[in-house]
Parts: sequence; C-alpha cells; structure tokens
Amino acid sequence: MKTPKLLDKLLADGELIRANTPLRDDLAFHHSLLCSIGLPRRPVLSREFLRRAGEGWLHVQAGALDLGDGPVPQPVPYGAVPRLALIWISTIARRSNSREIFIGRSASEFLGMLGLDKQGHRYCTLRRQLHALAACRLQMGFRGRTINEAVIKRIDAWLPAAHSQRATWPGSLVLDAEFFEELVQHSVPLDARALHALRGSALALDVYMWLAHRLHRLNHRPLWLPWHTLKDQFGHEYQGTHGHGDFCTSFKLALRKVLMVYPEARVARQGRPRPRQPLRRLPGELLDVSGERIGKR
Repeated sequence: MKTPKLLDKLLADGELIRANTPLRDDLAFHHSLLCSIGLPRRPVLSREFLRRAGEGWLHVQAGALDLGDGPVPQPVPYGAVPRLALIWISTIARRSNSREIFIGRSASEFLGMLGLDKQGHRYCTLRRQLHALAACRLQMGFRGRTINEAVIKRIDAWLPAAHSQRATWPGSLVLDAEFFEELVQHSVPLDARALHALRGSALALDVYMWLAHRLHRLNHRPLWLPWHTLKDQFGHEYQGTHGHGDFCTSFKLALRKVLMVYPEARVARQGRPRPRQPLRRLPGELLDVSGERIGKR
C-alpha cells in the first residue's frame, strides 16, 4: 500500500480507536524486554543476531526444526510476522493462563488473529517465520543478569500439504515454562487494534511497543533521549555513510504512524530553536542532535 493511502487508513483506524473504548478482546500482551529490544527487521545472513539498547541486550540464535525427515536448519526470525505471532501467542497464554496454546484451527484463522490478509504469500511467510521462531533460542541480558530462553518448548511442524504423516497446520504449541512465567509476571499490555493497524511495519510495531512500555513506566515523569540513543536502540539495520539520516527519516515516519493509532501517547515534535537561543530541557522531550525535538509532553 502506498504511503498516502496507508496514512489515510491509519488516520481512519485512529479515529475509531479514539471513539471506542477498548473491549476485553482488544487487550494484547507482550514480554516486557521484547517491547524494548526487538527481533531483527530485515533478513539476517548469519546464524545469530545481537541488538543492544542501553543496559539491555538481545541475542537471537537460529536453530533447527524437525520437518518430518529429521532436523532442518531455520533462519533467524525477522520482520513484522514473527513479532505479531509472538504477541498473539503470548496473549493467548495470558488469557488462558496456560502454557499450552491453541493457535487456531487453520493457518487462515491464525492469520486473521494477526490482522493479516489471506493472500498466498502470507502463508509462505507465516510458515517460514513461525518455524524460525519456534526453533530459535533467545538470550536477554540487563545489568549483569543473563536469561537464556527458548520461547516455544514444543510444536509440531507445519508440513507441506503433500506430506503424509500428519495434518499440515500444528493447531497448538507449548511455551517454555520460564518464558511463560516471565509473561505472567512482567508482560506489557498493548492495544490489539493498534497492532493490527501497524501490522505492515516492523519498525512501527517496535516504536509502538516501546512507547507503550516506557510511557506506562514513566508515570508522567519527563523523558529525554538524543537521536544517537534512539539509533542505538532501533537502528541496528541502518549502517554506512547515510545510516544515521536514513534512520531518522524512517523513525519519524514510524512515529507518525504510531501516534495516529496511539492517542494516549503524549508525544509532540517541535521545530528548531532560533539561533543563539539556548536549548532548554522541556518536560519529556526527545532531542534531535540537529535541534529538532521529539518527545513526550
């Protein structure tokens, strides 16, 4: 979808979100640390991926999955689909208070949970990313503590239709006990309507989850972040001579999308201050290195 049409659609979604109080089914949940440090957004050529954010870090190691004839190496999960899949798996676990998760009677039903259409390429992407997510191993660290987790403890592979051993769609899976306990104790509430609206952009999903997590914790206290801090957290994929500028452009567009569907986020952008006017630390702002401000009012 072209950007102007997409923004118009987001604007309409945002109006509906503002006009309607969220229902119980509109509440989703995600792991707190994964709201701050996300999976890769682009394909990873190696078998591992590392992202840092302040004192926290996430290391993703690709694994293997039995596809009916023995172990098959899987890639590192990336993009919007594994994010949405993990959020909805976590949400179902929280709602049912159970590690055993029913993920729908069919792939079509699960795609509907994620807010995705039923086009043919969606099934291929879902199969590839669900397998990668099930096979990977996560290490998360913060202030000297390392947590080793496999998100999914057990899953039956989504086999090709021609395979004779079992039905193609797994239908259910079992979460790792430690990951499930982390969800119970430290999950972050999200608005499923906003997730569905932002489903086409992994960066916008990351920015939304980060704001939902941070603004909930701030409790009206000010937040001040320079652009290089934002790039360290969100811009791992932006390298080279123009990496910083490209990241700033992408982040501003992602933030614009998020604010359309997250009316509770008190975030504003202000222009460059006049020459020789000293920069004042306004409550809750994010400061661009060029003098432009983005932040929480």
